[in-house]
Amino acid sequence: MRPLLDPSVTGHAHAACRLSAAPILWLTTVSVDARPHSVPVWFLWSDPHLVVFSRPDTAKVDRLRHNPAVSMSLDSAVGGGDIVLAEGDAELVGMDAVVDGLPAFERKYRTLFGGQSLEEWLDLFSQPIRVTATKIISWTATPKGLDYLSVAA
Repeated sequence: MRPLLDPSVTGHAHAACRLSAAPILWLTTVSVDARPHSVPVWFLWSDPHLVVFSRPDTAKVDRLRHNPAVSMSLDSAVGGGDIVLAEGDAELVGMDAVVDGLPAFERKYRTLFGGQSLEEWLDLFSQPIRVTATKIISWTATPKGLDYLSVAA
């Protein structure tokens, strides 16, 4: 699958940088009665995919079994001038589907594992979720106003 963002384009590069570096992403799933549910998650971005690890018994995992549609958002900068949103489809996958990204995930979050090794942490957060982003939207404040970006697969 081809990337959604072209790093040679300024707005694209900024959104890609935010998605690669941000520590927290808000993942929104939808219940069977159409109620949205947003939770903060650690994630690894590899355009157009992101990987999240969850405890297998969570509401988000249960909701994804019924509806794979998700939305995602990064925290904005102070003042709200740096917004990145995404839409996509999530898939509950096995660890073998995401094993190549584990070293990068460990580098990104090692200091937050609370003294655990990655393997110990994955014993608890044992359900990988792979999201394929289908749309990315961003607004970035500049001296000339807001730069708007909307890219769809």
